[in-house]
Amino acid sequence: MKKREQRALPAAVARLRASFWLNIVWSVLTPTVFFATTEWIHRDALDADFWQNRFLPHFRGFLLGWVLLVLLYVLLSRLFGLHWLATLVTGVISNLPGVITRLKLEMRGEPFLPWDLTQIGDFAGVAGRVTLSPTLPMVLSAVIFAVMLAGSCFLRLPYPHAAGWRRRGAVSAVSGALFCLVLAGTCQSPGMTLALGIVPDMWMQDRYYKNYGVITGFLTNLQVLDIEKPKDYSEDAVRAVTEQIGRSAGPDTPLWPELCAASPVRTPNIIFVMNESFWDLTRLEGIAYDRELTPNLTALKQEAAHGYCFSPSFGGGTCDVEFEALTGFSVEHLPAGSKPYQQHVTREMFSLPQYLRAQGYDTVAVHGYYRRFWSRDTAYPNLGFNTFVAAEDFHAPQLRRGFISDAAMTQRVIREYAARAKNGPVFVHAVTMQNHTTYDASRYPREELVRVTQHPGLSQKTISQLEDFATGVYEADAALGELVEYLRTVDEPTILVFWGDHFNPLGEGYELFEKTGYLERGAGVTPDLRRTDLLIWSNYSSAGIDLGTIAAYDISPVMMELYGLEKPVLFEFLTDSLSVMRARTRGTTVQPDGTDSAEMTDVQRKCYEDHWLLQYDLMFGEPYLESYVPSDA
Repeated sequence: MKKREQRALPAAVARLRASFWLNIVWSVLTPTVFFATTEWIHRDALDADFWQNRFLPHFRGFLLGWVLLVLLYVLLSRLFGLHWLATLVTGVISNLPGVITRLKLEMRGEPFLPWDLTQIGDFAGVAGRVTLSPTLPMVLSAVIFAVMLAGSCFLRLPYPHAAGWRRRGAVSAVSGALFCLVLAGTCQSPGMTLALGIVPDMWMQDRYYKNYGVITGFLTNLQVLDIEKPKDYSEDAVRAVTEQIGRSAGPDTPLWPELCAASPVRTPNIIFVMNESFWDLTRLEGIAYDRELTPNLTALKQEAAHGYCFSPSFGGGTCDVEFEALTGFSVEHLPAGSKPYQQHVTREMFSLPQYLRAQGYDTVAVHGYYRRFWSRDTAYPNLGFNTFVAAEDFHAPQLRRGFISDAAMTQRVIREYAARAKNGPVFVHAVTMQNHTTYDASRYPREELVRVTQHPGLSQKTISQLEDFATGVYEADAALGELVEYLRTVDEPTILVFWGDHFNPLGEGYELFEKTGYLERGAGVTPDLRRTDLLIWSNYSSAGIDLGTIAAYDISPVMMELYGLEKPVLFEFLTDSLSVMRARTRGTTVQPDGTDSAEMTDVQRKCYEDHWLLQYDLMFGEPYLESYVPSDA
């Protein structure tokens, strides 16, 4: 009997050792497989481009997501003693965001973001209208998940009960502590993720997820949810800033007296048109077209204030520009990559339409896309819009490039304006879609396409995209001309503000900008790729004024300053600050003379901090500004 036991002992030890290593291998293999299938679902292929241009250059970003999955699996399997439970939870937590990201990219061009969890009801409302087909990676990943789950049901932890509890408890404690530590660093510590080479790229979230993976991309987005209160925020601090407004030049001294009417109109109608990706292509040297691209913009500069809007966005992030223009708030003060409409405009908030509505204006927003895009359906009412006209409200509109055309948008703006202008002042804010990225000459009929007739050796791909974009610019300019000609015929005094939201990449890398001399080779996104065209015109007072460059958050204050309109306190502060700097956006300071700097002077730093103090007060604070009365009132 003893000999039999002696022979059995080595065999039992060997089985225990084999079970031990099998558990280790499975505990690493399973989350690794799920990590890979998540990225496979997200990208549709783990090809050479992924390995060479994404994974290897950003290895530590992917490693961070993989480590979290491994620690989660080990924690669950040892804590509950069940491999199948750990496999189930890890598989769902990793693969489901991959599926949602893939479907969201198809529907909206952006991945699965943390704040999407607050919009599950919104998605359910539109899901029935969207046809979504599972991709091959989704189907095969589901099969892999089922096989892994079935296999895990037959796997047992290797230790006897008494020893097993002690070992499991120790491993659970260590893995749990490490998981919480890494998770907290990922979600709350920009310093840690920056040290790992994870650089915020939040205004192009699709590229951000491609570079660092779904798991890391999703979790690091949680960093942008925390808002840090300005130092010394108090009613006294707010009052101290507001009491200084107008002290330098005098409160009654207009910045542009040549445009201000002798007897300003107290409540003119106001129309905003933020045109998708609009900027004047004739800035690029060495390129000729078969027609003049912006004849109306060029002519109107002789009778309007004109210049450039310094945009906080490039290649996307329209809502950031719109948010700044409507509120006077700067996204520079908010966590990198946060999307104000989705994360912060969740209650009634100060804005131009909110202010105008209190002055008796009827406020209308018109957007050429679906109402839930960028959560405008919830943000617009909180910003003071009485009416929101979205793509769903257009009846058989003209489409260009698959979007509601700028011509159709102009007709709808005229219709909404005409229905209200006789009954009192109206504010109409329109956002177009026709010239939305991406670009290809095939998106227009060949006979209607603007053709490039001369260029400095651009590639065919770049020329194709440029001709598509140029056609959109040409038709946007035509729509601008149509709207202005209509407003010339109406009796009601009306101000029109027209600007582009941002630049987009065009063609092969930055070839278009580099070969035309607009950018130095290898410069990337410079301040010149943030200057979109801006025009402020009215049908009752005209003068050609060069505004230079102003921030998107200065558009509303400058418009009101130009025409002598009574401004809210924040806008008074912003116009007063124009003599100090024209913008502080995406790390760039635009000086009063239009030059750029990465630094701020002490005076500019004080102005920047005071802007954040007032913005915080109105966005997140009491707000003290609502009850502010000047001391000399």
